Amino acid sequence: MIKAIIVGITFFLVFISFTSLWGFVVSVRPPKIISANTPKDLGLEYESITFITEDGVSLSGWFIPNENTEAKTIVLLHGYPADKGNILPAFAFLNERFNLFLFDFRYFGESQGAYSTGGARETEDLAAAVRSLKLRGIDEVGAWGFSMGGAVALMTAPQVPEIKAIVSEASYARMDLMTRELYRIPVLSYPLAELTRLWGRLFIGIDLRKIAPEESVRNLQIPVLVIHSTNDNVIPFGHALLLKDALKDNPRAEFWLQEGLVHGQFGKTYQARIEEFFQKNL
Repeated sequence: MIKAIIVGITFFLVFISFTSLWGFVVSVRPPKIISANTPKDLGLEYESITFITEDGVSLSGWFIPNENTEAKTIVLLHGYPADKGNILPAFAFLNERFNLFLFDFRYFGESQGAYSTGGARETEDLAAAVRSLKLRGIDEVGAWGFSMGGAVALMTAPQVPEIKAIVSEASYARMDLMTRELYRIPVLSYPLAELTRLWGRLFIGIDLRKIAPEESVRNLQIPVLVIHSTNDNVIPFGHALLLKDALKDNPRAEFWLQEGLVHGQFGKTYQARIEEFFQKNL
């Protein structure tokens, strides 16, 4: 009897250790969604750009100029595990009024990087992108981000004053909560998430609890538009409510809480709302 209990406990410990380690590895090195889309396919003039982050990662981007030399610039930030070409077709309409800058986060698309950190070090990627734009004489930008990209925009803005307005769509509020979503195993989600957090600290030096847009935005006072669907099937709607509460002292924060749409779907009035927001706040 005692032997059976020991065997059972050992099996359980091996199971949760292996499962959490597998979850960690898959999270930092996920299969990539590679898009073949380029601005040329949409008839847009563009310039391919390479720039370097402070921690030495080479990133690949596109600068798509507007014909108006006085046009403002929007940085478009893709989600996980996609790339810049993935979001380009849906947001090329913004080039009618704005310069656009898209780039691949580390590990994804054409950028270098051995692994993704889900937003933690991707804030360095966005900061490097803003620095590269400053070399062009662009000192103020707007940022639109989807999912991980939205989280990165929210976490980066407090340290990068050149970011003057943000649209954050379907962003998570806390990475530690998202880690539990990775497993969705009754009872075991919490211990698996905590072990995954341990692997993050041991292998890449990142504490998942500190990847938290909810905390980053508490003192943010720039215009922010948070978009989230109550039916989001990837990042639960509760994350939007956490962000809404964290932004309660920002009089320039707006919330567009939608129904009936899943992760990555856009409503009929979407383009008009995004364009209006950036026109008003840039």
